[in-house]
Amino acid sequence: MEEVEERVNEILKEWMNPQLIEEMEEGVINAPQDLLGMHFYEGTQMFVVRRPVAQRVWITDVSGETAYEAEELDAELGLFGLQIEKKKDQLKDYRVRIRYGEGDVVETADPYAYEPEITDYDTYLFAQGSHYEIFDKLGAHVETIDGVTGTRFAVWAPHARSVSVVGNFNMWDGRLHTMRLIGPSGIYELFVPNVGEGAVYKYQITTRSGDLLFKTDPYGNYAQVRPDNASVVTSLTGYEWQDADYEKKHHAKTREVRERAPMNIYEAHLGSWKKRVEDDDNGFYSYRELAEMLGDYLVEMGYTHIELMGIAEYPFDGSWGYQVGCYYAPTSRYGTPKDFMYFVDEMHKRGIEVILDWVPAHFPKDAHCLGNFDGQAVYEHSDRRRGEHPDWGTYIFDYGKKEVQNFLVANALFWVEKFHIDGLRVDAVASMLYLDYGKQDGDWLPNKDGGNENYEAMDFLRHLNSIMEKRHPDAYIIAEESTAWPGVTKRVEDDNGLGFSYKWNMGWMNDFLEYMKLDPYFKQFHHGQLCFSLSYHLSEKYILVLSHDEVVHGKCSLLNKMPGLTGDKYAALKAAFGFFYGHPGKKLLFMGQEFAQEREWSEMRSLDWFLLDQEPHQGIHAFIKDMNKLYLENDALYYNDSDVMGFEWMDCERAETSTVAFVRRGKTTKKQLMFILNFTPVAHEQYTVKAPCGGTFREILNSDAPKYGGRGRLNESPIKAKKVTTDKKKKEAAYELTCYLPPLSVVVLEYDYKK
Repeated sequence: MEEVEERVNEILKEWMNPQLIEEMEEGVINAPQDLLGMHFYEGTQMFVVRRPVAQRVWITDVSGETAYEAEELDAELGLFGLQIEKKKDQLKDYRVRIRYGEGDVVETADPYAYEPEITDYDTYLFAQGSHYEIFDKLGAHVETIDGVTGTRFAVWAPHARSVSVVGNFNMWDGRLHTMRLIGPSGIYELFVPNVGEGAVYKYQITTRSGDLLFKTDPYGNYAQVRPDNASVVTSLTGYEWQDADYEKKHHAKTREVRERAPMNIYEAHLGSWKKRVEDDDNGFYSYRELAEMLGDYLVEMGYTHIELMGIAEYPFDGSWGYQVGCYYAPTSRYGTPKDFMYFVDEMHKRGIEVILDWVPAHFPKDAHCLGNFDGQAVYEHSDRRRGEHPDWGTYIFDYGKKEVQNFLVANALFWVEKFHIDGLRVDAVASMLYLDYGKQDGDWLPNKDGGNENYEAMDFLRHLNSIMEKRHPDAYIIAEESTAWPGVTKRVEDDNGLGFSYKWNMGWMNDFLEYMKLDPYFKQFHHGQLCFSLSYHLSEKYILVLSHDEVVHGKCSLLNKMPGLTGDKYAALKAAFGFFYGHPGKKLLFMGQEFAQEREWSEMRSLDWFLLDQEPHQGIHAFIKDMNKLYLENDALYYNDSDVMGFEWMDCERAETSTVAFVRRGKTTKKQLMFILNFTPVAHEQYTVKAPCGGTFREILNSDAPKYGGRGRLNESPIKAKKVTTDKKKKEAAYELTCYLPPLSVVVLEYDYKK
């Protein structure tokens, strides 16, 4: 009997590859399946198991009734082996039983008994940058295979010597679950039985230089609450969406339909809109609680969209979510991924569309994140002159690398397809387009033609927008682009545009706010800043924005940008909002400004909701609510945003009085609107201005109304437009009207156009 056992051991040892043993000893094995698991050699069934610290190991059948004890082959490596020569005794399926100590026995399926799921076609598409469902392959996915439930882990680490998945399920021991390399793809994969939702994990990566790195999963769907930073296994399946009717209507929308529809966006940071506990870093309301509170508030106020800051997981609160650590995971600050699904679902139930801020421009240097992922530049460019933002202290994505493009394009699709997100606002597009953005001479590399345009970033953005248009024409992608780069919202196939749905009108925002800050006397010398944007408003599909960036870092709240004494500040703010709503372009207003928040915004505290107990703030709040209602009920304010007929100046030449007047037209001659604005504290009792036609004009909104905190100087009677002769010889005539124009005000008149 001893002779038989000795011969069997010799067969096992003969089969075991010395090179694989050496790689295992050095911790650089990337094909563990060639050594571990079940194999056949010369008709003999062989099992090799690696379980360091184990006292004894058995190979059993599935029922556990038949058990064969394995021999310890290498105590230092923790290798155990078993051979079964007779065919009648060989196992079709098996389990591994491990005893670590008295009463400490674990029985599990063998990770190396399962074939990889990632195919050659998957790796081909990924290398081409066109695997648009790569998020279903990479990352951590709970599966059941032949009755065994576990998690399949897969990660791209092209320069790694070896990769293991470590976590609270294996005592963070990288020797236990070494992953297999899938061909030359750089992708590592392993199915780990008995690991389910809630398991905490990272990837242990052995670099070319022999260093060990511990990285969060780039494709992981859930992560620990900071300051902890490991990934958490979760499943995105099983949530029962209730928005089928909404989705059906939404999917029917084309780009052209969207451009003719109202778009009134409330920009919000969930962690500071309202907090459960002030002065507590984790005193947040949950996604589910915010869904009810915030959703009802948006409906009450008349908003059509919400834009969310900081949803993809990020390590540092002070980045507001613009330095993302986990692109495929909603932040755990407010709950689980399914809690976020519930949030989106509740918005859709109320007819509110959801936009996410999305950051493909750069990512943080935190050690657990994407930077130097496998010891070398993987997601960032390898040359620091292309791969780093010196001012922001972040890495720049390498857009020329197909797998990186795939990571980003698939991520945009992921939010739309898995979370029913309606649109994405792309942050810092200018920093992507210009190679010298924020850099000094000598600190950046020109393109192949010697210019500062980033050709690879342009290619990525066109790829992103074209594939989103193809797969989800109902979704929209918005560019925060702060320069005059041409064709941002032109279709990719038309004049080689970038293909965005909309562009933030940063030029208008900067000019207008600078104008509003001026003392009323000096406004007359800067009248062009008020009017200039109407000379280019048709050059792109614009969204007018009064965003979070304008109420932080010493810039003051919108209220405190207004000059003058306290009463004048509120009146001037209403006039400013009047111009904002009247100006062509979709709308975005940052939270808190709708009730004239006095302090600058801070991510560390709630908005100052107590201000709504004070009359001036109640007045602003009521004014915004009524302006939102006016916007929704009058297609003149949105239908022709991008059409020349949608806007016409009636008067933009009275710089000395700082007044302007214009009309907005919708799809019919009915319910057209005329805006008259006064940006000085001087009333005009008989203000005469050009009218678009004859007929009757009716005041439907006046910012001086008592309900808005004004003094009630209104135009309560209908106003008749009078015909005036402009050229007696040519017998040309026009129309004009006269109204009362209060100081620091906006007056909105409704009329039906008559020839």
